[in-house]
Amino acid sequence: MKQTDYLIFGSGVAGLTFAIKIAMHFPDKNVTIITKSNADESNTKYAQGGIAVVLNQIEDNFQKHINDTLICGDGLCKKDVVEMVVKEGPKCVQELIDWGTQFDKNETGSYDLGKEGGHSYHRVIHHKDQTGFEIERAILKQAHLQKNITILDFHFGLELLIENNKCFGSTVLNEKTNEIITFLANQTLLATGGIGQIYGHTTNPEVATGDGIAMANRANANIKDVEFIQFHPTALYNADLKSTFLISEAVRGFGAILRDKNGKRFMFDYDARGELASRDIVSQSIEKELKISGEDSVFLDCTHLEINAFKKHFPMIYERCKDLNIFIETDWIPVIPAQHYLCGGIEVDTNGKTSVENLFACGECSYTGLHGANRLASNSLLEALVYSDRIFNYLKTNSNFLPGKKSFGSEIIQQENNFDKNKKMSKIRTKLQNLMQKNVGIVRNNNDLNRTLRELIILQNDIKLLESKNHISKELYELKNMIDVSILIVNQSLQRTLNCGSFYKV
Repeated sequence: MKQTDYLIFGSGVAGLTFAIKIAMHFPDKNVTIITKSNADESNTKYAQGGIAVVLNQIEDNFQKHINDTLICGDGLCKKDVVEMVVKEGPKCVQELIDWGTQFDKNETGSYDLGKEGGHSYHRVIHHKDQTGFEIERAILKQAHLQKNITILDFHFGLELLIENNKCFGSTVLNEKTNEIITFLANQTLLATGGIGQIYGHTTNPEVATGDGIAMANRANANIKDVEFIQFHPTALYNADLKSTFLISEAVRGFGAILRDKNGKRFMFDYDARGELASRDIVSQSIEKELKISGEDSVFLDCTHLEINAFKKHFPMIYERCKDLNIFIETDWIPVIPAQHYLCGGIEVDTNGKTSVENLFACGECSYTGLHGANRLASNSLLEALVYSDRIFNYLKTNSNFLPGKKSFGSEIIQQENNFDKNKKMSKIRTKLQNLMQKNVGIVRNNNDLNRTLRELIILQNDIKLLESKNHISKELYELKNMIDVSILIVNQSLQRTLNCGSFYKV
């Protein structure tokens, strides 16, 4: 049994920025970060586009950003939250800059602001097409400078320790030794990112298995609006449907055109904004085109763009396409919608507090009300920055520290390892991903949802059986979490009757 003052799950922008601030403010307190892979592996790392933030108040202003967010959220945003995040954003972005994050500038020395779908003005601050990678680099370096932050990589959160609706920490699996450790904590923060791996085709990394949401759900925290799942319109298409490479929204903002196989520019048939419509509309439009044509993909045409400027803005995208013998100067890029972002999650208030005392959530695993039914492009990193700052400011004056060690026994007991389980787990995972991809995607219907729910419950029982007979592993618990979150998504999809934003049911 170990004790820490602050226990954080996740090493992306949400978890790390909170850790840095709380560690600097309380230099005599211990901050422990649990991350199930390398410390730099997170959804943040793969964010290409940037951060939507008002930095030029001559042509842009807070109200325009607020309006764009509300329009994109299709009536389900919390207006007070939108106003708060937009107005507090510039201060939080400046902190990233102060910590060494490098954002692109133009010839005049001003920040080179991009424009993405749903935005009325150029306001996306970025580092080429690798913004998340640059942010992760800078904040991880800053975290390592804090002597009271301990980062435990290859450790995996299992179950939150709950008593009388209060969180006292969590059980954690050391993936290298297979030891289960009980971590007692005064405050626990879930910043575990997204749920993409429950789908067969996603832009999310391998670590995005919905762990924080599943842990919170088993602790009876409120989970809200997980039926609102954003599909990115333009993931690079591969025949095996396993590519997770994203062709950034900013490429369309830069002037790229969507075409069908015959070269027709189809987006204006669906929306007056064409390629710059919000992601839900572009994704649904591509889905309709593919159903009409029977083709596997549509195409993103960049051949008319100035190639040197493209290479400067999107070097990673250019090189990845080139590696696949797609030459942007002459070739169209095959693209298809892929699961990208979860708009709902663990319900929190404006201080990041969940319905369980001493338990906080931040970033993609949380539901704040900012995104409503559909996230405005590049608002996600902004939300993570503002809410990690809100949680820090709340706990700066509201941290209650436990007087010594509390007795807390773990209910998890390691079984003998059964090496035959891996094949069974692989089959369950593939079946889950196929079910969700086919029946709980861009367009849903109640018959498919009900059938999927029945099959998911069978898979859940299969996992319970494996869990009772086998050594606990990260892979087994990830699969358990993926199924638990999938059931939440299907149930909330069945409950929602009106289509809006990223939710569409026929």
